[in-house]
Amino acid sequence: MQPYHWESHHGNFGDDLNLWLWDFLLPGFRDVHPDTVLVGVGTVLNPVLLPADRKKLVIGSGYGYGEAPNITTPDWDVRCVRGPLTAAKLGLPPEKGITDPAVMIADMPEFKNLPKIHKKTFIPHWESAEFGMWPAVCEPVGLTYLDPRGEAKAVIRHIAQSEMIVAESMHGAILADAFRVPWIAVTTSRAINNFKWSDWANSVSARYEPRYVPVSTRAEAVRKGARFWGLRFDKEGDKPAAAAPAQTHDGVMTRSAPSQTGLRGMAKQALAAPSILALWQASRTEPHLSPDGALETKKQMFRDVIDGVRRDYL
Repeated sequence: MQPYHWESHHGNFGDDLNLWLWDFLLPGFRDVHPDTVLVGVGTVLNPVLLPADRKKLVIGSGYGYGEAPNITTPDWDVRCVRGPLTAAKLGLPPEKGITDPAVMIADMPEFKNLPKIHKKTFIPHWESAEFGMWPAVCEPVGLTYLDPRGEAKAVIRHIAQSEMIVAESMHGAILADAFRVPWIAVTTSRAINNFKWSDWANSVSARYEPRYVPVSTRAEAVRKGARFWGLRFDKEGDKPAAAAPAQTHDGVMTRSAPSQTGLRGMAKQALAAPSILALWQASRTEPHLSPDGALETKKQMFRDVIDGVRRDYL
């Protein structure tokens, strides 16, 4: 059996958890049932993504994009999904919507009892990291920047060692909650997929109430179809929806380096002033944390599912 891994060119620690998490939860699973794909962490319940000619064992995956799969055929074995919204979308009973498998990472010995060395950390969505200049935005706000495209275990260790997390990355918030690190949700796009966030948050009796933070560069606005300095941009590759005044900023709004120096860097940081202010305000709001009892109940339900899979497949 092999885990399904959506491998992106940019890297994303949430997807990369599948490379090693299941070896902890189901030791030996790779040596059995070569005809079966284990579908775990990720918003991947979509027939376009998953192989049609293989049996699919679903443990904690989520729906969020495209067409929902028909799971009534014999090639599907759905033990649980990420949350109640996914369960309803697939026609499953509510109790099948347990929680995201990533919460179990807090049980791994290598992540236990880590010292706190970061006060407040910001972890953006991978698109924001790819096209924005968030390291430079974080500096005046007093946040430590954490790139979600980094090596998964290093990213998780940083989250666990933070006193608070400001997260645009959903798995940034999920891991923070699992390690009992208070978190604040933000979004840089008003078209964000609220479904998957709410799916997970509802599963552990948390609230998804994101604070809006404007995009930090023109390139980020183009990628997301967002506004930048009053100009609305269509999706990547299209022209700005307003007239040309913003053309004076071209060549400045490029993908960011880890730090910005000199006049060019000062200009970039000045243009990102709305992002800096909004992120500063968001980081000073009251953080969230799911109730201890709700999280532990869902983790025990997940352990029961894993025990059932172990009996049936190993």
